[in-house]
Amino acid sequence: MTKAISNQFLFNLSNLSTIFSQNRVMVGISLALLSNILFAVLYMYSHWLSPLTGTQVFLWRMVAMWFGLVVIMLFSDGFAKLAKFLQSLRTPKDKLLLVLPTPILASQLWLFMWAPVNGQAVNVSIGYFLFPLMMVLVGCVVFAERLNRLKTLAIVLAGLGVLLQIWLAGSVSWTTAWVCLTYPIYYGLRRWQGVPALLGLFVDLSIISPIALAVLLYQGDSLSVVAGSGVMMALVVGLGIISAVAMQSNLSASGLLPVNLFGMLSYLEPALMFLLSIVVLNEVVSVEKMFSFGLIWAGIIVMIVNAVLQKNNSTT
Repeated sequence: MTKAISNQFLFNLSNLSTIFSQNRVMVGISLALLSNILFAVLYMYSHWLSPLTGTQVFLWRMVAMWFGLVVIMLFSDGFAKLAKFLQSLRTPKDKLLLVLPTPILASQLWLFMWAPVNGQAVNVSIGYFLFPLMMVLVGCVVFAERLNRLKTLAIVLAGLGVLLQIWLAGSVSWTTAWVCLTYPIYYGLRRWQGVPALLGLFVDLSIISPIALAVLLYQGDSLSVVAGSGVMMALVVGLGIISAVAMQSNLSASGLLPVNLFGMLSYLEPALMFLLSIVVLNEVVSVEKMFSFGLIWAGIIVMIVNAVLQKNNSTT
């Protein structure tokens, strides 16, 4: 009787572990989808906040985003968690590693707002298409994640689409290389360090936003533009809220999902940027580019189907 009870207890624990794992993946997928949709919305902000330059929009975003994160921290007991986490950093090396990825994030956030109004939108979008493939590579090489047949098919489809994009563009620019080579370093370091998503992002913005605010005060001209228009002010507030939610959701998803699945789902953002370019910005896209994006979308769908099949198999 005792042995039967013990076996039943272990069986129940196993079921709970399976349910937790399933929920963890599905929550991660939901957060990844939400963050990529919000990032696509942010992509339009450099146009909506005209006549501000891309760099000025970036500066406003950093300041507004910090305030948005403060609100999230207040409602999630984040400051108590932050204090506890900072106390766990006992050596100067630990503290240095915490802030080491911050310049990478700052440069990526600047490039995201600067590129659309400086003729680099296509090159940056190619970088975002390459970034998930680099994340898959990091997952396989660094974190020893294995690929099944469906994941392999998804990578092949997306990879073909990206290669076609590069061939159509004719070259690889510095903006493309910066996105796809440095963003995986940021996410990889944060994952390796075990830094909680929200806390790490708040530390990053607490370093970046004072510098951004100082530049805004020094320049002065963008302050008068924003302060003189209720619409501009509302857009800046929205910029902060959307940025905070998008980044926090994205970083949380990166901690919940396998690196290769998180990387593949990241294709949704540049795909949505592509759709916005056609529908909102009225850009003309060739048949060849349409075909390349179709391959990438096929890869995304295969990856999602794989996640659903894995969830169903684990419940039977």
